[in-house]
Amino acid sequence: MKIAIQAADLDAKRIDGTRVYILNLLKNFGKLDPSSEFVIYHQKDFNPELTPPNFPNYLFRKIPLPFYWTQSRFAFELWKDQPRILWMPMQTMPFVRRGGLRTVITIHDLAFKYFPKYFEQKDLIKLNLFSDYAIKNANKIIAVSESTKKDILKFYPEIREEKVKVIYHGFDEERFSGERNLEEEKEVLKRFSISKKYILYVGAIQPRKNLKVLIRAFEKIKKEKPDIQLVLAGGEAWLSQDVLKAAQKSIFKDDIKLTRKITFKDVGNLMKAAEVFVFPSLYEGFGLPILEAFASKIPVITANNSSLIEVGGDAALYFEATNENELADKIKKVLDDENLRNDLIQKGAEQLKKFSWEKCAQETLEYLKD
Repeated sequence: MKIAIQAADLDAKRIDGTRVYILNLLKNFGKLDPSSEFVIYHQKDFNPELTPPNFPNYLFRKIPLPFYWTQSRFAFELWKDQPRILWMPMQTMPFVRRGGLRTVITIHDLAFKYFPKYFEQKDLIKLNLFSDYAIKNANKIIAVSESTKKDILKFYPEIREEKVKVIYHGFDEERFSGERNLEEEKEVLKRFSISKKYILYVGAIQPRKNLKVLIRAFEKIKKEKPDIQLVLAGGEAWLSQDVLKAAQKSIFKDDIKLTRKITFKDVGNLMKAAEVFVFPSLYEGFGLPILEAFASKIPVITANNSSLIEVGGDAALYFEATNENELADKIKKVLDDENLRNDLIQKGAEQLKKFSWEKCAQETLEYLKD
């Protein structure tokens, strides 16, 4: 069976959860289903950190075109190559397709429906146009959480519930569950000027991640605990200026460290050496860094919204996303209470058993081919 996959996001410079998802499924499809042929389309050179493995049953098609690639060159190549199935791991698909082509899309989140002000206008128009079309016209839909499935059915009530299947993400067990390398950690901490115990956030720097609340909570903690830093690990995304200004204007700006673009390896080392991981987002389709923190054996505090409760289970502490006082209290509690820390770490290890990339890939393949 010939399965086409749109993988152009793996060419991108910035790494985010959706790109990690595509990469890890491609790390598994080839070995789980050696009898199928996977045609993997992309536009430019792969990001070195996002380059998928080259299994014998993978055919890579690099087909450049500067404008409207998905709707033009990619759509043309699909028509010519005649795959049986098309998997679109991002929420878009070609308007023009060959008759009989079965199309499956993955919906990661509908944040732009809830928080349109946190998106640039040109991006918002495209997101609505392409997502509306893809959701209404795909043969099948994958949602990455029950929360995302509910959002799909809420905003698109004409979609039948049985058309949407929930398939959870996994996590990189080798990178985050492996033994600590103290020499590597020391080098990474030095490179990012981290000289004290630290609170860690990992993810894009953008408004929806609610980082100004985290910065204000940190300022409250810092007055009582001078020997603590805040590390915001991740690349700058759209509308990041307000977050950067908040960090720069803080009276404790010297102890707020922004890594900017960061490698997978560095994230793994920062996770393992952190005191606590905080994920204050206003909305997530899944919340992959929560699993990575569980695997790194550090306690997790996250907002009590969207998919975050679903992913964190009883292994995380939760707070109201807009309440910096509550967040500060939860962070202080974790920093001060060793028994609480150990309890959260133990529960995190149990929660992790529900998730793996191999399980995600297997369920996705079965759904694609069913």
